[in-house]
Amino acid sequence: MFGHREFVCLIGSDEGHAMDMLESIKTELDGNGLLLEDFPEVVYPVQCLDGIANRCSGQLYKGRRTHIGWTAREIVLPTVPGSVASGAIIKVAGLTCRIRGMKYKRADGRAVRPSLVVLDDPQTDESARSLSQCATRESILAGAVLGLAGPGKKISGIMPCTVIRPGDMADNILDRQKHPEWNGERTKMLYAFPTNENLWAKYAEIRAECLRRGEGIAEATELYRQHQKAMDEGAVVAWPERYNHDEVSAVQHAMNLKLQDEAAFFAEYQNEPILEEDQEDDALRPDQLAAETNGLGRGVVPIGCNHLTMFIDVQQKLLFYVVAAWADDFTGYVVDYGSWSDQRREYFTLRDARLTLAMKVPGAGLEGSIYRGLETLIADRLGREWRRDDGAVMRIERCLIDANWGNSTDVVYQFCRQSPHAAVVMPSHGRFVGASSTPFSEYRRKRGDRVGHNWRIPNVQGRRAVRHVVFDTNYWKSFVHARLATPMGDAGCLSLFGSDPKRHRLFADHITAEYRVKTEGRGRVVTSGSSDQRSRTTTGSTAWSAVPWPRRSRGPCCLGRTRNRGHHARVSDFRSCNGAGDRWAAIRQNVPQRSNAAWSAASGAASISA
Repeated sequence: MFGHREFVCLIGSDEGHAMDMLESIKTELDGNGLLLEDFPEVVYPVQCLDGIANRCSGQLYKGRRTHIGWTAREIVLPTVPGSVASGAIIKVAGLTCRIRGMKYKRADGRAVRPSLVVLDDPQTDESARSLSQCATRESILAGAVLGLAGPGKKISGIMPCTVIRPGDMADNILDRQKHPEWNGERTKMLYAFPTNENLWAKYAEIRAECLRRGEGIAEATELYRQHQKAMDEGAVVAWPERYNHDEVSAVQHAMNLKLQDEAAFFAEYQNEPILEEDQEDDALRPDQLAAETNGLGRGVVPIGCNHLTMFIDVQQKLLFYVVAAWADDFTGYVVDYGSWSDQRREYFTLRDARLTLAMKVPGAGLEGSIYRGLETLIADRLGREWRRDDGAVMRIERCLIDANWGNSTDVVYQFCRQSPHAAVVMPSHGRFVGASSTPFSEYRRKRGDRVGHNWRIPNVQGRRAVRHVVFDTNYWKSFVHARLATPMGDAGCLSLFGSDPKRHRLFADHITAEYRVKTEGRGRVVTSGSSDQRSRTTTGSTAWSAVPWPRRSRGPCCLGRTRNRGHHARVSDFRSCNGAGDRWAAIRQNVPQRSNAAWSAASGAASISA
């Protein structure tokens, strides 16, 4: 209206939201008398349309067309001599709709592009629950949206947003450490809470009892009115006039919202959503994990590492793999991870995989494509030499392949039996062992079984006469969590190659896709993983690890030169599953379909899945 911008783009979370925003602007232009008084050159031609868009093409001012536009997705203000707003455009779009290349040719022949973009709550409740969708929206924002101005021109952006869940799009954009290009500011309803906890506890009891009786909050409000000064002490409210007709102040209004639903209050009104109660305070965060980089190049084995392991996760569309190097004190380094075939992008999900096994092996069935994929991947990774920092040459000593998926079990066993690297590769099966389940230490050992600390290699017979590994997923998840939580520099920590945390965002999201839940039963306390309702990974995912296992179980494992919760361990304390010296085996942990895929990274081979 003041002529500051020629082209403004409004973007909503989806197309419907965007069109609602434009409809609100139309209502103001068409019916606001105050706007008519201040900007008659703009508002009067709009009101002359009477809401009939077909009149736009025939509207004239002093015999010349105004070129006014009035559609469901666009408003073009009338071209009137002397008006600074002549020909200004307001256009809307959904964030996930077509945005690129947005431009408009004015009546004077000039082509203009947006110079201001306003994004109003650009995420939905559904997208906030999915880290992959959050990443997609952030990518669109950084690329398509902020590139609307075109070459050689800058664009301004405003984004009023609400943090729905920790780590969602709004939470990330407001974090100036992650996005310094955005001047993020978190506004709150209460900047400080009242300090008189006793009076507010009494207020909460009276309020709840009155509501249960269906009497409203009048009695609780009277208590607040009598003690308002004491109950307001320490409170700092953002908007003193914001409260309902049956309330006395904004402080009471805010506390009523908090008492109604604390989680919703902190998310919707404080922009600081709280973690679900199921999650522990020491739960790993994606940004914390991705920052554990060691500065080494991809594929470089650090000096001091004497063991190299690999794990392969089998999915219908892709194979995912991780290679990890280990020192004798359990200090681990993820030196390589990825998918076969290579997706050639840093963030993806299994659902949107572009180069699948079927595409790479045309004409083959499911088993044939998996076999060919394993053959190619194993030949490439196990057939190569891995250089250590000091120039020493290393090779992968043990590679486990997930055989838990029923559709791939037979072909995995067949491959492990026929592979030229049969001495190194082995099928693996993760088993859930809960608090009430029989622990691995109490399994009855059968003749020919090889038993270690929370793992065993059963004696096998029959058509799948290939030795395989079975392990306790919950135990090794806890082990991995400890490795990931160990500070960088301490013995027993796990770090990632490279120096840019953004490169490992997908990896970190998969690792943190589960939260830890402690259960008790039969005198045991077990920490297990539960799928995060945020659906951090929108497809099936698995965790991979390479861990040294003792040949025989001798009671609780003392994992301890790691200075992590009193646990100490050395690789030399562990024997191989086949007894031939100090060897390594990789293990895979199963994670629910909507959970992250890299829990075991800390113990040996991290994960990446979609």
